[in-house]
Amino acid sequence: MNLVDRAKNIILTPKTEWPAIAAEEPNIGQIMTGYVLPLALIPAVANIIGWGIIGRGFVSFTYGIASGVVSFGVAVLSVFLVAYVVDFLAPNFSSTKNIGRAFQLVAYSYTPSWIAGVLLIVPVLSPLAMLAGLYGIYLMYLGLPFTMKTPPDKSPVYLIVIILALILVYAIVGAILGAITFGLFGVSALTGVF
Repeated sequence: MNLVDRAKNIILTPKTEWPAIAAEEPNIGQIMTGYVLPLALIPAVANIIGWGIIGRGFVSFTYGIASGVVSFGVAVLSVFLVAYVVDFLAPNFSSTKNIGRAFQLVAYSYTPSWIAGVLLIVPVLSPLAMLAGLYGIYLMYLGLPFTMKTPPDKSPVYLIVIILALILVYAIVGAILGAITFGLFGVSALTGVF
């Protein structure tokens, strides 16, 4: 299935799309290059435009580039790391341990956040983009029984643990990439002096 159809279906008809995903053989490389990378570019480019061009009265263009780079890096790395956490924890929640299925679950659940990332072009709309992440959590909840074979009674607790792991991963990866990226661009990225 192509990227547009998959993204549209996972957002609009997730209850029929998760069974279709479960029927596919997971291919991490193909999902990464054909789905994750293109969609993760949406908020990254929007960050560059939003903070580097539109928000220039507050920060420099350099800050916009750094913000976009960090956004993209966090998105890509978090898919891998959260998928590994989902896979690692699977036996604790009577779920099937399968890294390919965990990768499907995480990658496709991030879809609404990445698409709503276009709102980052206008920095003041960024909270709306974050709200799309809540829908992504719902998508993950719907996908657990199909991808990880999680029993219905274990899904809520498993999801809560995944959310906690996701928050931790984002905080750690964001801090590391932020420090590296902003260190490369210098403090001047924040002040507008380059």
